[in-house]
Amino acid sequence: MTAEVLNRKSAVPLYVQLGDILRKKIQDGEWAPDEKIPSENELNRMYGLSRMTVRQVLTNLVDEDMLYRVHGKGTFVAHRKISTKSPSYQGIREQLEEQGFNTHTEILDESVVPADARTARALELEVGAPVYRIRRRRLVEGSPLSIHESYVPEKLAPHLLEANLATQQLCIVLERDHGLRMASVHESLESAIASKSEAEALDARPGAPVLLLQQHIRHDNGVMFEFTKIVFRGDKVKLDFQYNL
Repeated sequence: MTAEVLNRKSAVPLYVQLGDILRKKIQDGEWAPDEKIPSENELNRMYGLSRMTVRQVLTNLVDEDMLYRVHGKGTFVAHRKISTKSPSYQGIREQLEEQGFNTHTEILDESVVPADARTARALELEVGAPVYRIRRRRLVEGSPLSIHESYVPEKLAPHLLEANLATQQLCIVLERDHGLRMASVHESLESAIASKSEAEALDARPGAPVLLLQQHIRHDNGVMFEFTKIVFRGDKVKLDFQYNL
């Protein structure tokens, strides 16, 4: 790799110049996501700066989510984070497509199962009541972004699985075909660690950071008709919230 020359006569501090050079390499795709970049010592030799200055520049880029560190292995280029709103405002797929991303949805599971204690509590049902379990994986530009696991009481949406939920949004199918209109949503968002199965589905390492968004959705008659858990790759997504007070 050829190192650009820092302008030591410029009023722009050298650490700012180096940050701009490294930032441009990432933004222009010269360094690809998950690619290991030169070490602090290598950058020190290439640009003639102190190791402490180089370390601070890299720390700044880590703070900007442009780089990430792996202990004992080095510093790597981070994936550009996709900014989305809560899916209660607009479907994730619709948001991504409006931003120009190519998306694809895979069905991992469609079945009727007895509600376990947690699902029954979330949907205000008796334990063992039949519910649809719909598990989907969303890919962006061919790479896994999120896992969506939704539960809907079978009695509220007969024949739900006849719909193609790989190409149609669940919320639209529930409202259009079953009269289940989203009237109120309770959401919780927390950081979590990917389980082995989640890591495999997301093409991530076990224990990788993820964002867990849970939704409890009611009809305007007060009936709870959907409980959904969405697991996002924490290195690829950020959720934006805006409130008018």
